[in-house]
Amino acid sequence: MKITGARFLQSAHQPSQYPNPGLPEFAFYGKSNTGKSSLINCLVQRKTLVKTGGRPGVTTEVNWFVVNESFCLVDLPGTGYAKLPGSQKASLEPMVTEYCAGREKLRAVFYLMDLRREPGDSEMAVVEWFQSLERPVALVGTKADKLSKNQLQKALSHWSEVFGLERDSLFPTSSETGLGRDALLSVIGGLLR
Repeated sequence: MKITGARFLQSAHQPSQYPNPGLPEFAFYGKSNTGKSSLINCLVQRKTLVKTGGRPGVTTEVNWFVVNESFCLVDLPGTGYAKLPGSQKASLEPMVTEYCAGREKLRAVFYLMDLRREPGDSEMAVVEWFQSLERPVALVGTKADKLSKNQLQKALSHWSEVFGLERDSLFPTSSETGLGRDALLSVIGGLLR
């Protein structure tokens, strides 16, 4: 998929402020500092479309970006580092819960996790929660450039076991090198057809 344009649409602090652009939406979710905003910038090849920062928690609202005037990428606030309960409906921020559960135009959620971190019960709970909503969820490993090729292969094999998925269902990415960009755009393109 070729990106011909990307623009900021709107931020919202509560559901009553959510825009209705009438376009399919693809949300990016994960813990704070996993690189959600950086990955969106990488996908649209704009360095400063989405605000990024070195400290966790830069994104504190839901942000919409219109791409090619045909779909939206949605940057969701990151969760903190506190452990989530192992229940299926994890105690996510109410705003994120409301968005993911109720948004009709939401086509898929890209769930980002740092490839250098061990996925645990909280990550499993989030994936199970998205699946209970019958939302397609793509598992995206970020910061692949921080790992050697051997470390990356080991991490992907481990994730495959933990989540019970085939290796080709996992998406290693790097906002620095562009790794995974084409694969994610291909997923979006497939869901738009």
